Amino acid sequence: MKKHILTAAVAAALVLPAFAQNVAVVNGQPVPKARLEALEAHIKEQAERMGHPAPRLDAEKLREEAIVREIYMQEAKRKGLEGSEQVRRQLEVMREQVLIVALFDDYKKNNPVTDKEAKAEYDRLVEKEKPEAGAKEYKASHILVEKEDEAKDIIAKLKKGGKFDEIAKKQSKDPGSGARGGDLGWASPKSYVPEFSDAMQKLKKGGLTDAPVKSQFGWHIIRLDDVRDAKAPQLPPFDKVKPQIVRHLEEQKLLAWQQELRKNAKVE
Repeated sequence: MKKHILTAAVAAALVLPAFAQNVAVVNGQPVPKARLEALEAHIKEQAERMGHPAPRLDAEKLREEAIVREIYMQEAKRKGLEGSEQVRRQLEVMREQVLIVALFDDYKKNNPVTDKEAKAEYDRLVEKEKPEAGAKEYKASHILVEKEDEAKDIIAKLKKGGKFDEIAKKQSKDPGSGARGGDLGWASPKSYVPEFSDAMQKLKKGGLTDAPVKSQFGWHIIRLDDVRDAKAPQLPPFDKVKPQIVRHLEEQKLLAWQQELRKNAKVE
């Protein structure tokens, strides 16, 4: 009797550690805990690669996902799909892709973007956004219509005392500015198509185009409301945009390295 009890205890001691390494047994086939951990790591890596924070993963949902994957794998094998030519080709492409991604990750790990590099890039962007000496910004309004004759009629109405903003709201084909009475806000001349920009810059403050201006969008009646010295845009502080800058520089470094590898490869 004691011998039987001892044998059962030994068997249990041998089975329990093995069972602890599995999250489930599906149709007699164990689903190892390592597979669940690999699945969890994959999900987190994908999120990180896309620039998203690591998701909080529910343990039971992960286990269920591992179980259904095992069920599908067993069914695919039962149908003999594992050995098909199509599957073999796809697995080979996937194997290559996994190795390539691992290679790129290894390069980024061993060639990190330093804080000094990130700050230098931020300073370069700030300097780039500074307007040129003497640059101006224009506050203009316009009314956009499809036909020249319609534009000429509007100019005639305006010269007789018609209200620019009222006509813009009723007749302008530009839904954005039209709803604001034609107001386009402050902008650099470079923001507009050349025909519009050239005509606008020739106007004096408060002036209106004497003739309609043709562009790819239609016919414009332009009024210049104000002019001021150009201002540099207010960029977010470095700490706010540092992660985006680091990712950008990482991709630049990686691309340069990829090109160097291709250049040095002996291809016959």
